Amino acid sequence: MKVSSFNSIMKFFGNHFCSPRTRSLLSVSYYYNYSTSPRSSWKQPVDALYRKISPMGDPKVSVVPVLDKWVQDGQYVSKAGLLDIIKELRHYGRYSHALEISMWMTDKRYYPLSYGHVAIRLDLISKVHGIEQAENYFNSVPRQLKSLEVYGALLNCYARAELVEKAEAVMQQMRDMGLARSILSYNTLLNLYYKTGCYEKMENLLHEMEEKGIDNDKITYAIQISAYAANSDVDGINKILTKMEINPEVLDWATYSTAANGFLKAGLVDKALLMLKKSEEMISTANKKSIAFEFILTQYAVIGKKDEVLRLWELFNKQVRVFNRGYMRMITSLLKFDDIESAEKIFEEWESRNLNYDIRIPNFLIRAYCRKGLFEKAESLLTRVIEKGGKPDEKTWRYLASGYFKHNQMRKAVEATKQEISVARSFWRPSKYYLAVSLDYLKGKGDLEGAEEIIRLVRDKGFVSWDIQEKVLDYIKDGESNSPLPFGLLAKAVDGDEEPSKLLAVEEEGG
Repeated sequence: MKVSSFNSIMKFFGNHFCSPRTRSLLSVSYYYNYSTSPRSSWKQPVDALYRKISPMGDPKVSVVPVLDKWVQDGQYVSKAGLLDIIKELRHYGRYSHALEISMWMTDKRYYPLSYGHVAIRLDLISKVHGIEQAENYFNSVPRQLKSLEVYGALLNCYARAELVEKAEAVMQQMRDMGLARSILSYNTLLNLYYKTGCYEKMENLLHEMEEKGIDNDKITYAIQISAYAANSDVDGINKILTKMEINPEVLDWATYSTAANGFLKAGLVDKALLMLKKSEEMISTANKKSIAFEFILTQYAVIGKKDEVLRLWELFNKQVRVFNRGYMRMITSLLKFDDIESAEKIFEEWESRNLNYDIRIPNFLIRAYCRKGLFEKAESLLTRVIEKGGKPDEKTWRYLASGYFKHNQMRKAVEATKQEISVARSFWRPSKYYLAVSLDYLKGKGDLEGAEEIIRLVRDKGFVSWDIQEKVLDYIKDGESNSPLPFGLLAKAVDGDEEPSKLLAVEEEGG
């Protein structure tokens, strides 16, 4: 394979692919994201309407016809019932449908807007259409409806988008209007400062709360301990733990779990293990015991305590019913110890449970097999997945392609890359490295038809524009072109600072 040719294509695609931004926050996200679903208390008409809406998982398919027919058939559902359905849809991330119901309530049922409904709609518009449209909606809301809830919702929109200056401006407006008295608003801004690393501003805001007599709640403490843990500030962690242990009502398993992370990051393994033991002791009082087991189990794996992982897994199975997420945590924990055999046993246990077939679970094993070059096992598992009705996704094929490339099984690698692109959803980005090496391989083999097929697949999925497609096709067909791309990069690629072998290793995690 020609290194210059490979690097030319790789750099070319590197300039035209964007990677989605991700961020994870452990304990704070636990408090914000694992709210309890309200559905258990619903009355029959509300539940019946929700059962009609619930299966409509595609956000592009409108739920308005279902709502219209419900009314045409003489059925009734109250404003409170519709708001309950909106809350449930938000709980499961179905923001488009929740917004449709919100709009339908005022546009077709003429329900008057309340403070709470305006706040919910503002939040939904931000999530569905973006911050600019949310701002436009806020500006259109009558002054008499701009309550604490509505300003708080706007503050939360800015915080979610990590727009610090705009969030601070809203908070100042709330102060000026006498609305900055809610712990929720302060927690929102504190969490924003934590996420963006504005620790000095965070301390100043905590001081303001103290001056105003606004007591810390569980979330306030969680944000503080998370910030100290992120900075390996052992004294800070101990300070917050001391405050919280005086008031057991704000203590829970996540407190000690987060502290364990901080101590581990600071290299204090024994202290981290002590925190995990304390965290375990509080699982019995957790609202979501399964989440507690999953997090703590994973932390033991990170520390390298396999015996503790196995012990906690046994308790997990005895005390609560384990669902897909629990099996994912256990399999990935075992794979940290390179224990494929035990991971296979857990996988077989999961299959025997006949839970919803989540492709992510077999994907973990497929990745492990491919890393080890165990392609017969990987391919056998892929066949088994398909036979059981599972649908291989982008990561399935990425893991296979990664293994094949690494072990120089080029024909299979190219086919796996093609399958990856074929099943790719809108959020996914193909590996520019594997795409480049696939095209270079096909060109070298004289398989222009195969190369053209991959380029058209990439274009059909919207990963590159028509003009970029044509430039690459010209290169594939002719090997020469006056176009600035990719050939404008070719001179630089000749002295490329990365070898193909290194490029292939980069994507081993599968994106």
